[in-house]
Amino acid sequence: MKTQALGNSEFAVTRLAYGCMRIAGVWSPKDVTPEHRANGKAALEASWEAGYRFYDHADIYSQGVCESIFGEWLAEHPDRREEIVIATKCGIRFGGDPNPDSPHRYDFSTEHILRSCDLSLERLGIETIDLYQLHRPDLLMDPHEIAKAFAKLHFEGKVRYFGVSNFLPSFVDALQSALHNPLVVNQVEIHLGRLDCFYDGTLDQCLGRNMTPLAWSPLGGGWLGDGGKVPESHANPKAAQALLDLLDTVAAKHGVSRTAINLAWQMKHPSRIVPIVGSANPARIADAATADDVEMDREDWYRILVAARGQGLP
Repeated sequence: MKTQALGNSEFAVTRLAYGCMRIAGVWSPKDVTPEHRANGKAALEASWEAGYRFYDHADIYSQGVCESIFGEWLAEHPDRREEIVIATKCGIRFGGDPNPDSPHRYDFSTEHILRSCDLSLERLGIETIDLYQLHRPDLLMDPHEIAKAFAKLHFEGKVRYFGVSNFLPSFVDALQSALHNPLVVNQVEIHLGRLDCFYDGTLDQCLGRNMTPLAWSPLGGGWLGDGGKVPESHANPKAAQALLDLLDTVAAKHGVSRTAINLAWQMKHPSRIVPIVGSANPARIADAATADDVEMDREDWYRILVAARGQGLP
């Protein structure tokens, strides 16, 4: 799989990332069985064989179990550590933490960031996280408090680079103003059913700041991929079906799947979007990797954009 630079970092990452959110098979830690863990490792092995070298985590995925499964898999293949980039996120706190009446919330306090990082390092079984991200905007965030935590983690060798997730440009600017090192990524929802980042300044900012956009849910939760159907709740089912039909036509032209065409469409953007593939199915993991071989022209790119918009361009 081809590689590209990750924002302002030293890393050359694969143009597709593998998202580890589903490798535990279930969301609740108490429901994770040995079979779930074995299936998760099989998915990780499939991603390795398909050429993925960029792995995306978060401390909330199955409340840490996904990081633990990855750590077990990596311990079985320690020689692979130097070939991969490991990313994870912090900042979301579930209800009941630390007290029974504590609400679900976001927490970018220095104390929480530092503690979360130590726990992720332990679960992943590594000494350094390559990319550490703040998961969702904390309306109480103090950029200087975050800068203090980031500086300590970097100085202690626990984190190499930092980024954010689901941040609007204004939040990025506010945080970056207090940091000594540049943020290298912003992970946001990007797919043909959600084009917000193309118009709200997110991708423009990534271009201007040399940040890499990471695309979560690049298939819209699956309906845009192979076998997917227009959701009943879609505001314009006729236009959405026309989009799927066009994707199938373009996919046939390139000899790939609808999934691959979706990902290739995102990867065409000059901000160098990195779609995060989240399937735990080995065949689908391998199929998604074929997107890296698609050379989409501008005409098809705009045809797909217009179909996704459901109306012509101004």
